Amino acid sequence: MKRICDFIARWMGVLVLVTAVVSMVWPDVLMPVSMTLINPLLGVIMFGMGLTLKPSDFRVVFQRPKDVLIGCLAQFTVMPLLAWLLTKAFALPDELALGVILVGCCPGGTASNVITYLAKGDLALSVGMTATSTVLAPLLTPALVWLMAGTFVDVDTVGMLLSILYVVIAPIVVGLAVQRFFPKFTQKAVAYLPAFSSLMIAAVVALIISHTADRLLTGGLMVILVVMLHNVLGLAVGYLLGRVLRLPHDKRVAISVEVGMQNSGLASSLATLHFATFPMATIPGAIFSVWHNISGALAARLFAGHASEDAQNQLE
Repeated sequence: MKRICDFIARWMGVLVLVTAVVSMVWPDVLMPVSMTLINPLLGVIMFGMGLTLKPSDFRVVFQRPKDVLIGCLAQFTVMPLLAWLLTKAFALPDELALGVILVGCCPGGTASNVITYLAKGDLALSVGMTATSTVLAPLLTPALVWLMAGTFVDVDTVGMLLSILYVVIAPIVVGLAVQRFFPKFTQKAVAYLPAFSSLMIAAVVALIISHTADRLLTGGLMVILVVMLHNVLGLAVGYLLGRVLRLPHDKRVAISVEVGMQNSGLASSLATLHFATFPMATIPGAIFSVWHNISGALAARLFAGHASEDAQNQLE
């Protein structure tokens, strides 16, 4: 069982891609399942995150406040600004623009810690950034969406805040409580969580793609290009920011991955719950959910190779 779980976690990008293709080809299979199931699925993923978080993950905020501050500032400035600039540069319709902005304003993705580990980045910083950006999300995500998209859509900031509290924060708190009071269960469960989270992420992608398959086809290649650029530019700008600030390679990698990988499932959930009159707003989140797992795996190989070269040069 452990080998199967390791295999699933290692090939998460492929799993998500295959799931997306199957859901695109045979969308009717999941059409009877309501999109509201996304929230419980995201809640389960966040619960798993709560099980794995430790006091030391939050301690890094106080031990290395400068690093975490740089990362979180980049998270909530680079991606929202890139989203806004790309929607303007490509003159996206309001519905698709809203979806891109929602993705840009969400906290870091749940798979970012795995990618940072594979990329030989600063895992402690990555986990600390994910935890911090997730905690800040109930306030910053609605505020940023209102700032970026409030001119063309009515943004219910309070409703979004409550949704993020219910879907993200509450499950994490429950996970932390289970970890605190049931340590033996947690110790056994943690070994299987990466694979379980990968399956849940694939399920979220399958559900979103199935319900947006027709709209994905009509949305055209333009929105796919925008989403891919959004992610790739986020990864690049995050790394370059670390370089400008003369941070070591492992910290640059952590910031790059945290900035570039978004909780796009949350973006689709918020689009479904709060922007029902803009049905195509779920499309960018669906595309991002597939693409950032692929680009993350590719970036991990690139960064890990660079880290190995640095280590070899130091030995010489």
